[in-house]
Amino acid sequence: MTGGLTLDRPAGAELEIGPAGSASRALVPRSLRVWLGPISVAAALVVVVLGVRYAGHSEPGGVDRWLVRPTADSVRGPWRQVALALDFLGEPVGSALVIVAGVAGCLLVRRPRAAVLVAVGSGLTVGTTTLLKHVVGRTIHGPGNLSYPSGHTAFFTALALMAALPAAGRLGLGRAAGLSLVLAAALAAGATMGWAEVGLGAHYPTDALGGWCTALVVTPATAWLVDRTADRSAARRPGTAL
Repeated sequence: MTGGLTLDRPAGAELEIGPAGSASRALVPRSLRVWLGPISVAAALVVVVLGVRYAGHSEPGGVDRWLVRPTADSVRGPWRQVALALDFLGEPVGSALVIVAGVAGCLLVRRPRAAVLVAVGSGLTVGTTTLLKHVVGRTIHGPGNLSYPSGHTAFFTALALMAALPAAGRLGLGRAAGLSLVLAAALAAGATMGWAEVGLGAHYPTDALGGWCTALVVTPATAWLVDRTADRSAARRPGTAL
C-alpha cells in the first residue's frame, strides 16, 4: 500500500518497471523469461536430434509409421477443405496476407513492438526452416521436395506465440498461468497445422514436430530482442516509447 493506494496483482506476477512504460509494452513478460530459456533450449535439441536422425532420408521413420503414413488423400470430405485452407495460410501469398493483416492490426491498437515482432519474427521463422531444410536434406514424394522441418507448422505456431506472449503480460497472468497460456496456444496452433500438413501428405509427423520446436526457439528469442532494442531506444530518448 502506498499513499492509500493498494496495488493488487495475481500471485506469481511480477511488476516490471522500465523506461517509458516498457512494462505494459513488453512482448515477453518478466515472469516467463526464466522458463522460456530452458524450453527453447530443449526445443533446439529436438530440432537438432531429429535433423541428424533424418538427414538425407526420403522415407518416413519408425515414429512416422507408428503415427500415420501420409498420403495425398489422408484427409477426405469437408475436412480436406479445412486442411487446404490451413495449408494456404502457410503458402507465400497466404502467409503474406496474414503478416500484413497482423502488422496492420498491431499498429491500429498502437502496439508497435508487436508489429515489429510479427514482421521480423515471421521472416526469421520461415527463413530458419528454409535453411534447415537445405541443411538436413530430408525429402518427401521424390527429390526436390524438402520436408524437414515443416515451415507451415513453424509459421502457424509462431503466430500463436506472437499473440500469446504479450497477452500473458497484458492480462497480468502469473508464472504458471502465463506459461500455460503460451504453451497451450503453441500446441494448439502446431497440432492444427501439423494435422493439415500430414493429412495432405506434404510432411511427415516428425517434420511437423521439428517445425513446432523451431518456432519455440526462434519466436521467444526474437520477442526478447525486440524488447531489448525498444527499451534501449526508449532509454536513450526520454519521452518516447515503443
